Amino acid sequence: MLNYLVITALGDNSPQLVKSFSRAIKDCGCNIVDSRMTVLGNEFTIILMLSGAWDTIAKMEGMLPKLEKQLQLSITSKRTKPVKAAGDLMPYAIDVVSLDHVGVVHDIADFITSNHIIIQDMYTNSYQAANTGTQMFSLHMTINVPTSISIATLRGDFIDFCDRLNLDAIMEPVK
Repeated sequence: MLNYLVITALGDNSPQLVKSFSRAIKDCGCNIVDSRMTVLGNEFTIILMLSGAWDTIAKMEGMLPKLEKQLQLSITSKRTKPVKAAGDLMPYAIDVVSLDHVGVVHDIADFITSNHIIIQDMYTNSYQAANTGTQMFSLHMTINVPTSISIATLRGDFIDFCDRLNLDAIMEPVK
């Protein structure tokens, strides 16, 4: 029986972090099931879900304080279980582009959760438009829509919501 561990780590960006962290995971006998790694500002951040036998997960948990000190990271971990597939959910992708402004992520998340939809994954980015230098915002979100919800109604309501906030948006099924 597999056990699962979620680890988050944050620290100064260094080219050796991924190599050193993944080496420790390999040495403990764990497998990386899912991960996200990115640099935000000057900070490197990593989120991982590992799998392994109980003893390999325990070995990894025991290794974390050493890694934290050695790699100068702030590390947290928590045991978890894999998500059980729900047959009554449809995956959809949402992409939004707009002028960057305070509260846009909250407004979109509020719309989605108020409609009883599960946010599976989300990433955002602010950037300067190439030709004008205008500060822009982009969001990509994967949602799981219950089959009991009318997609046509949801899509229409979402596009109306985005039009009111001057957001350019697309909502389409994940293929």
